[in-house]
Amino acid sequence: MDDHTTFNPKAGLAETLAPGIRRILAPNPSAMTFRGTNTYLVGYRDIAVIDPGPPDQAHLDAIMGALEGNQRISHVVVTHSHIDHSPLAMVLAQVAGVKVHGFGPSSAGRAPVMAALGDLGGGEGIDETFMPDVSVPHLGEIAGSDWTLRALHTPGHIGNHLCFELDWDGTFSGHVFSGDMVMGWATSMVSPPDGHLTDFMASLRLLQGRDGHATYHPGHGAPVDDPVARVASLQEHRTGRESQIVQALDKGPASAAGLAAQIYTDVDPRLLPAATRNVLAHLIDLNARDIAAPDGDLSETAVFSLR
Repeated sequence: MDDHTTFNPKAGLAETLAPGIRRILAPNPSAMTFRGTNTYLVGYRDIAVIDPGPPDQAHLDAIMGALEGNQRISHVVVTHSHIDHSPLAMVLAQVAGVKVHGFGPSSAGRAPVMAALGDLGGGEGIDETFMPDVSVPHLGEIAGSDWTLRALHTPGHIGNHLCFELDWDGTFSGHVFSGDMVMGWATSMVSPPDGHLTDFMASLRLLQGRDGHATYHPGHGAPVDDPVARVASLQEHRTGRESQIVQALDKGPASAAGLAAQIYTDVDPRLLPAATRNVLAHLIDLNARDIAAPDGDLSETAVFSLR
């Protein structure tokens, strides 16, 4: 499991995590990105760059400088289009003369109920300009000279989120690039309208049902070496949060902000807006399951009651 107390790599340095897998930390630490975004270089000759990160010249130089001998960037791959993962993709692809691979633009994969909410602002920052050259569907494959990345469509954190299983010469390696879907240092933020808790829980079940997952390489933080246990803990965390929300609503109607203030009593007040988004995601899921309902239209400020 990710030990956030010891994970502190140097930004810009290519570190080998496993044969054919290197990580370069982008210089964008924050409360939402931890030490920064992990950019991965996969391969021995043909190199796939996964999540180039933010538009930072030093990070672009670090990626290009990490190429060795006869290595070349053959593919640019994006797990999802938050501004800490995808903006450098187009620039890197132009420099390397290759194509950007991803699920689709930032609106792709968004659940209809979320599309109806419109733009709520806030959240983690969407790269509205992201448009992959190659759209990769669920179980679609991206192949280099000796590796294959198999896409798993895992919406929930955002609708266009993909995880990637890594094969070497046709054999699954056990390594998975999990983006922001599964991390060890923190739970994933699910912020409507881009995040959808119903989809997030379904994506956890999808990952749970895959065989041979041994190590997850997340978008932030250290490798997750017991992904089965981590996925189960994320499910338990969300189930526990739902129970807290239902218990609070049992005392009377409340808004997402009101519930967040009641439940997240031990967090930095600056993080309460993010906590409110998480609660709203739960309320939307509870509404879809006929457990709670808003008084009026579904919205960020709606007051919810138990059915």
